[in-house]
Amino acid sequence: MNTFERIWAAARQIPPGRVASYGQLARMAGMPRSARVAGYAMHAAPEDVPCHRVVDRLGRLSDAFSPSGRDTHRLLLEMEGVDFLPDGRVDMARFQWTAGSSS
Repeated sequence: MNTFERIWAAARQIPPGRVASYGQLARMAGMPRSARVAGYAMHAAPEDVPCHRVVDRLGRLSDAFSPSGRDTHRLLLEMEGVDFLPDGRVDMARFQWTAGSSS
């Protein structure tokens, strides 16, 4: 399994209504300190990878999210019940997923 495939496999584990950071995703894939690589993998991910569930460590959304950047990213998360703070970040204290947890 190559690097991107390991990252995609980790992203597929994030349940609906939860998010993980790029760094967290990289650690889950066995590549600590590779958050940027996780970002590249999300940008190139196949359709079955829930890329919208990955945000930066502060809960910020990606401008590079297709097709309409942050607007699409936010809409997809809101459709899953993810709430946002007044400044537009995901409420990581409530919605960050921990691998191995049931939700």
